[in-house]
Amino acid sequence: MFVDRQFIGAAPLTTTDVKPGTHQINVSATGYDQYAQSIELTPGARDVMVRFKEVRLDAHADVVHKHGVGSCRGTLVATPQGLRYDTTNKGDAFMVPLTNLETFEVDYLEKNLKVKIKGGKQYNFTDPQGNADSLFVFQRDVDKARQRLLKGDVPATN
Repeated sequence: MFVDRQFIGAAPLTTTDVKPGTHQINVSATGYDQYAQSIELTPGARDVMVRFKEVRLDAHADVVHKHGVGSCRGTLVATPQGLRYDTTNKGDAFMVPLTNLETFEVDYLEKNLKVKIKGGKQYNFTDPQGNADSLFVFQRDVDKARQRLLKGDVPATN
């Protein structure tokens, strides 16, 4: 939990370090939208209850993973817990939290979805039918959830 952009601890918590007046609170939890609110505090005890909106995501895309030589087929599966590539080629299968994606973008002209894991490998995926539309829709839906999760991991700064 942050009060006026200062970390005060993990909930549930009790603090006496906040003076009366108007304060901005920011609370986050993995898998949920960040919560922010301006509150007016008066002297004495005050309970603050927060209800999070869950980040929902259950997206699948049949893909071809392009290798330097050859390729393999599989399915990309995205949930709030991460992005997974399921394939019979076990050396190519992976699971990564959405927040650990360095690059996650579609090149519409090349009909390619580029996935780069922070500090790791880069993958290039195409649609088995050669259609970029399905890659674009998958990337759009996953990135929307990914951006919401990223906001919940880092306090807002201006």
